[in-house]
Amino acid sequence: MSSALKLINPNSDFSKQALQLNITAAVGLQEVLRSNLGPRGTIKMLVDGAGALKLTKDGKVLLTEMQIQHPTASMIAKASVAQDEITGDGTTSVVLLVGELLKQAERYVSEGLHPRMITAGYDASKKEALNFLEEFKTKHEEIDRELLVSVARTSLRSKVHRALADTLTEAVVDAVLAIQREGQPIDLHMVEIMKMQHRAETDSRLIRGLVMDHGARHPDMPKALKNCFILTLNVSLEYEKSEINSGFFYSTPEQREKLVESERKHVDDKLRKIVDFKNTVCTGEFAEYGFVVINQKGIDPLSLDVLAKHNILALRRAKRRNMERLQLACGGIAQNSVDDLSQEVLGFAGHVHEQVLGEEKYTFVEDVKDPYSVTILLKGPNAHTIDMCNNAVRDGLRAVKNAIEDKAVVAGGGAFHVALSQHLIEFKKTVKGRAKMGVQAFADALLIIPKVLAQNAGFDVQDVIVALQEEHMDGHIVGVDVKTGETMDPKMEGIWDNYRVHRHMLHSCSVIASNLLLVDEIMRAGRTSLKGPEPGM
Repeated sequence: MSSALKLINPNSDFSKQALQLNITAAVGLQEVLRSNLGPRGTIKMLVDGAGALKLTKDGKVLLTEMQIQHPTASMIAKASVAQDEITGDGTTSVVLLVGELLKQAERYVSEGLHPRMITAGYDASKKEALNFLEEFKTKHEEIDRELLVSVARTSLRSKVHRALADTLTEAVVDAVLAIQREGQPIDLHMVEIMKMQHRAETDSRLIRGLVMDHGARHPDMPKALKNCFILTLNVSLEYEKSEINSGFFYSTPEQREKLVESERKHVDDKLRKIVDFKNTVCTGEFAEYGFVVINQKGIDPLSLDVLAKHNILALRRAKRRNMERLQLACGGIAQNSVDDLSQEVLGFAGHVHEQVLGEEKYTFVEDVKDPYSVTILLKGPNAHTIDMCNNAVRDGLRAVKNAIEDKAVVAGGGAFHVALSQHLIEFKKTVKGRAKMGVQAFADALLIIPKVLAQNAGFDVQDVIVALQEEHMDGHIVGVDVKTGETMDPKMEGIWDNYRVHRHMLHSCSVIASNLLLVDEIMRAGRTSLKGPEPGM
């Protein structure tokens, strides 16, 4: 084949050891990500061209930010990132499994077995594995909060340190439960993630409402209000020049005063309506209630002064995104005019207060009654810590959403991989011909997950695998206890993985590994190599 290619095109670039190159690339990528798996995995430091740091152990972040030049490694990385985009987790596991499937296949190929036989075994194993997953998963028609907390904790502890994971777990679960509506799909865009460089990362919390990254622009306005009516406006409360170029002539100071007055009258009328509306609403049983105006357009200093005198907290130039969320969080309807205001258009919040950090002002709208949108406030002493929390929270939210939608979870800690490996060894007896070897290779490759979990926790891999297999033979579901290195029951410990993550992982691993095994030659694509040699070369 290679000589034929040279005959066709003497300038062509090709490699005969394609299979060996692919296996080397997959194993090389596996070695990079190996140490990041699980709650005891180590952290990688990424440094960009400008010298900015990023600390992470999230497989998706590593694979998207790392510079990967090898085409095979790049392909595995893209497939793993696709796994994260679809299911929200399992990136590192996909890389480990693909690398191990190719490594196991290499043993048989070096003994003369054709790669097609191995891929036939991989296909049979994949089908059987997916059937086994359906039996192995734990179904829950009604998923309670306790189970969701376990799912979120399992996901988050593999991304950030234990204390931070436990802080974020409660926030993530409560955020998803707050926006969940019966019979409707869960929209995670309704969970706003707000970043604040302040104090420690363990001070991050869930806010049932909204945090806006700007505050009141008048020193006399109240800084905190309890039980507030919230009026959302899209009305200009500042003097605007007319679009027509016009001039006015006056001969006395009185005429000038009248001119200024008439210019202000338009804005003053709007303010009077807002103040009268506030006085109408905040009477009787609502006399102690606060009143907040949040406007998408401008409010000039004179108008702010009027509102401050009537104890109204007003925010101007609010972002459109915040205006939309405000209605979802607090209720109420945004108004484009101050005519015909009624109590139905008002939202409500139990507590509105302002916090100043250096030159930044933040306004918290909290304790709303039935929010359709909530905010997770991420705090941290520096930018890379906040980024790490942000990536973890994103995965945690997806894990909770998946568990609710799947109505099923899978025992974690490597338990599924140990059980599936033993099941495939039994299944091998029913497979005819040389495809048996492929099934055996698949069964051996699955053990990479419990092996790496044990290795990253600092325990002897062989001891742990033997203990897991012996315990499984006795009929128990067992995973790796990363604290002691012994076996444990993930169901008792509350270690649960997402069902859809495992299902997608089994699909993608076997397909990628099979495709790479069947590559026998790598050539440079494109028409550039068809040109004759350069003159003088």
